Amino acid sequence: MGILLGLLVLGHLTVDTYGRPILEVPENITGPWKGDVTIPCTYGPLQGYTQVLVKWLVHRGSYPVTIFLRDSSGDHIQQAKYQGRLHVSHKVPGDVSLQLSTLEMDDRSHYTCEVTWQTPDGNQVVRDKITELRVQKLSVSKPTVTTGSGYGFTVPQGMRISLQCQALGSPPISYIWYKEQTNNQEPIKVGNLSTLLFKPALVADSGSYFCTAKGKVGSEQHSDVVKFVVKDSSKLLKTNTEAPTTMRYPLKATSTVKQPWDWTTDMDGYLRETRAGPGKSMPIFAIVLIISLCCMVVFTMAYIMLCRKTSQQEHVCEAARVHAREADDSGETMRVAIFASGCSSDEPTSQNLGNNYSDQPRIGQEYQIITQINGDYTQLLHTAARSKSVC
Repeated sequence: MGILLGLLVLGHLTVDTYGRPILEVPENITGPWKGDVTIPCTYGPLQGYTQVLVKWLVHRGSYPVTIFLRDSSGDHIQQAKYQGRLHVSHKVPGDVSLQLSTLEMDDRSHYTCEVTWQTPDGNQVVRDKITELRVQKLSVSKPTVTTGSGYGFTVPQGMRISLQCQALGSPPISYIWYKEQTNNQEPIKVGNLSTLLFKPALVADSGSYFCTAKGKVGSEQHSDVVKFVVKDSSKLLKTNTEAPTTMRYPLKATSTVKQPWDWTTDMDGYLRETRAGPGKSMPIFAIVLIISLCCMVVFTMAYIMLCRKTSQQEHVCEAARVHAREADDSGETMRVAIFASGCSSDEPTSQNLGNNYSDQPRIGQEYQIITQINGDYTQLLHTAARSKSVC
């Protein structure tokens, strides 16, 4: 009987220990004065156990006071002192850690993390753990200097840039900027904020700078010296325009005529004239466009000249036709006139009375004239026929 009772008690303790969630909270944690701190409180989620309530309590005097409550309605901060500076994690299941910002010395106390779950059988299980929060004033660490741009510590003139001094420790932390002098002279003070702003940066601002950080606890800390260089923009531009062209790839000339200039091409697909004028480049697509326009102009001129030549040939053919037609008409008229003058019997006989020539020679002369005219007419017809065939 005693053995059975012992087994029942052992089983109950086993279920209570291993069958329910267990909170994990450190015994104590230290936060910096005027800084931020996170008090861890976590548990391993178990199947069938549902979180229904989370509480954070702080021990004031003889009894604890609830400062945070999370239930089905949301999160609630119970003390005005913690408004705006208290937050409890909720994104990760099983993480209900407390986050406090801007710690004060009176925040030192014992804090209790309490979580309530609902079990699969409808009951509720409550677990809590107590931890101690310690607040102390931390001395300032060695400050570091950074720039507010991607240029580093070498920037072009006229740029708006700042040097930033950052240190860790309990605030408030005071910063002072110094610029070193030549000939072993004492550094001069150039700023008393964490940020040293140049608006804009000038060549005269070049030099060696460092900053110091001092808190209420500990001694003053010095940063490393950084060399800040401001380059003249005109010199940078001149350096870019005077870049050597020996690494460029020349285009092979196909013409036998020696040109007074040389063209080279860049790796990015641009042509550059290296003799006529350094730094002047022309894109390939512009070269192609100019060549296309020139080809179009040449084709247009050739087309116009061809049309004008065709028009002139048509005009010549038309003139030949008209001339042939006029010659044909004049030949017929002449021939009719000649035949009429040679064969007419109605002429008065008185015109031939004073002529010493006989009729026979006159008839032969007229025949020669008619034969010559007919030959000329035949030749003219052949010329017109050739002109028509050409047209």
